[in-house]
Amino acid sequence: MPQFAYVVLSNPVAGREDEYNDWYSNRHLADVTAVPGFVSAQRFRLMDHAAPGTPRQRYMAIYTMETDDPGAAVARLTALVESGEMVMSEAFSMEDMAIHLYRAITPLVTATAKG
Repeated sequence: MPQFAYVVLSNPVAGREDEYNDWYSNRHLADVTAVPGFVSAQRFRLMDHAAPGTPRQRYMAIYTMETDDPGAAVARLTALVESGEMVMSEAFSMEDMAIHLYRAITPLVTATAKG
């Protein structure tokens, strides 16, 4: 089955970073991975703010998808958010986010056993 990375770059609303991180890590990742097609999720915080070309968003979530129809999975996710069935935190800045969908073109490469 094809694999995809659904990448979300975002920031918290000013002054609400703790609330944003708590909601995102402890609720939202599980909510998204409950949507058919989404199989895992992980969050990251930008470390090098001064590098040329650095995005303005300080946080990134990468959701792994395994599906024959990524558009349908994303549409279902969008419908849940828009209907209010999936709770979105008011600490999440909707104006400052970017979303990208990537299709895997190689299998996952992992380190070989050392020793």
